[in-house]
Amino acid sequence: MSVLLIDGRSGSGKTELAAAIVAAWPEAQLVRLDDIYPGWDGLEAGSRYVTDFVLDGPLRRWQRWDWYADDRAEWHEIDPALPIVIEGVGALSRANRERADYGIWVETDDATRKHRATTRDGDLYDGHWDQWARQEQAFIDREHPARLADSIVFGHNVGVGADRWRAIVEAAAG
Repeated sequence: MSVLLIDGRSGSGKTELAAAIVAAWPEAQLVRLDDIYPGWDGLEAGSRYVTDFVLDGPLRRWQRWDWYADDRAEWHEIDPALPIVIEGVGALSRANRERADYGIWVETDDATRKHRATTRDGDLYDGHWDQWARQEQAFIDREHPARLADSIVFGHNVGVGADRWRAIVEAAAG
């Protein structure tokens, strides 16, 4: 199983980049950490969850977090014969990078990131921006994900043209 990790701060363009890469690599399975974090204080738990269940688990699966019910929901199986793209803040930890074929850090300026995140999530995110940013910074300070990355991508226009990402797909596929 080829594993590609995509990390970056909130609003950096990770989700757009993952969508563009999966468009160029249609057999790839996409796992979004936004579907796994156990609530607004769950960045660290989400990162560890990738190691424990998605990459190392005996069944290779993940369980969706229901943000409205504030509880775990249905399980999603991962086909070990197919490549996987894991996208989200906390994806590119040292433990996860040891198990992955390729890592990408997405970098975008703070003003653009905040505008994207609040446009995408509206008032829901406004009250949690600082709380989440503290978790991001703690993760970055400890794990140094940009140093673990094979590529640093600047997040302005990451969703443009699936063909543009073919080299990354080939490198991740090994």
